[in-house]
Amino acid sequence: MFIFSASAKSKKEQPGFKIGDSIPFIIYIDFKDMFGAEKLAQILLFKEGFHDIHIEKRKLIPNDKLDAEMVKNDKALAEALDSGYMIQMFDAH
Repeated sequence: MFIFSASAKSKKEQPGFKIGDSIPFIIYIDFKDMFGAEKLAQILLFKEGFHDIHIEKRKLIPNDKLDAEMVKNDKALAEALDSGYMIQMFDAH
């Protein structure tokens, strides 16, 4: 499981932000290769209407280190394990 901190600019007006606003994200990608996971994160953000995507931090959590308690307490992590990914806007306020 890879976890990325990223920022991206909105290509369209959406609830809560305007065109060109820079939005921070946390992205969970359940993939074996970091390069592939990072590209998937960028593609998923692009598909959701964002561009100028910058991956700022990268973290690997080996799947054998994910215990049931950790997954139970982190809904985003559980969703990423179930569906392969999870994108969450990060509220910096």
